[in-house]
Amino acid sequence: MTDYTLLQEQLASMIRTERDTIANLANASALLYMSLSGINWAGFYLTREGQLVLGPFQGKPACVRIALGKGVCGTAAANDTTIVVPDVHAFAGHIACDAASRSEIVVPVHHAGRLTAVLDIDSPLYGRFTPEDREGLERFCAILEGSCDWRI
Repeated sequence: MTDYTLLQEQLASMIRTERDTIANLANASALLYMSLSGINWAGFYLTREGQLVLGPFQGKPACVRIALGKGVCGTAAANDTTIVVPDVHAFAGHIACDAASRSEIVVPVHHAGRLTAVLDIDSPLYGRFTPEDREGLERFCAILEGSCDWRI
């Protein structure tokens, strides 16, 4: 089980004196990638001109652009809600950037009341993400929401 309190403290410490969004998202994705067991991708997609565009991440190369409402990331962004998918193959319209991925969680990230990004984490394990992961990652993203300038 992941110690999300510790993970949030580590993130807050890392970004305490840094406002650059790209630098903070890069370190946040690296922290998640090295701290969460059973994952194969952790990163961010940024909202740009009505779509999601690949941002800082850890893992294999990924899809660069995702339309709002498409795939897990685009659906989470369009609905502005966290989505946990225990089996991506059962998710209608899933976009397979890495054929090894079996489950996924996507968490919206906001600034000044608008969606600015989504955190996307994939796993090669079915059912990898729990309600505790959802809650912990939502709190993790809340730290980023207040700690970046988001002018990128």
